[in-house]
Amino acid sequence: MIDGLRFAAGTLTAFPVRVERVDRRVAGQAMLLAPLVGLVLGGLACLALLLPGPALLGAALALALLAGMTRGLHLDGLADLADGLGSGKPAAQALDIMKKSDIGPFGVMTLVLTLLVQAAALTAAGPAGLIAACVTGRLTLAWACRAGVPAARPGGLGAMVSGTVRPAAAWAVTAAAVVVAAVAGLALGQPVIPVGVVAGLGASLLLLRHAGRRLGGVTGDVLGALVEVATAGCLVICAAFR
Repeated sequence: MIDGLRFAAGTLTAFPVRVERVDRRVAGQAMLLAPLVGLVLGGLACLALLLPGPALLGAALALALLAGMTRGLHLDGLADLADGLGSGKPAAQALDIMKKSDIGPFGVMTLVLTLLVQAAALTAAGPAGLIAACVTGRLTLAWACRAGVPAARPGGLGAMVSGTVRPAAAWAVTAAAVVVAAVAGLALGQPVIPVGVVAGLGASLLLLRHAGRRLGGVTGDVLGALVEVATAGCLVICAAFR
């Protein structure tokens, strides 16, 4: 599993991790271990919330730190997917739009609104909510890469990781995440945390279903977008019902 953890950290973060083995078996392990990477990212991002100043400033700095630690990978995917789906073009043309290096109006609008929602929700959700959201964002990768979910194109990250996770394994990792979230929520007096995990995952699965229908499967951009949507969904629930 060490190879899988290295692959997960090397792919999902900007940390200097040496990935020694890359194949579909390791990719499947990486997608199952991705929530652990989210746990580390969330914990580090919480440091910004401890700085003095308005809560919104701390939330914005935490999201900026999170973006820096991930090279903005997931935000880029969100913008590209928004441009592709927003174009209304057939799958092949939408995928071509998503491959371009520029960003269109749909991407800009989606990025601004998503970050605004995340920052506003984080001011109320607090550190526990942020950590849960980061774990939830990476938990969705196991579901997006489970067997039966095809890749939208033959090359790229989507083709490498698609179909590498057994559904039973995705269920097991999800159950473990929800149980840990429930225990942590009770200990911290925030019992809504596991609900946020489930809600965030549900929101990302709805997007996965829509993107799969429109594009024919997943791509690296789709995976990044799912991370951001799941993160936002979890934060919103944790903030609204804290």
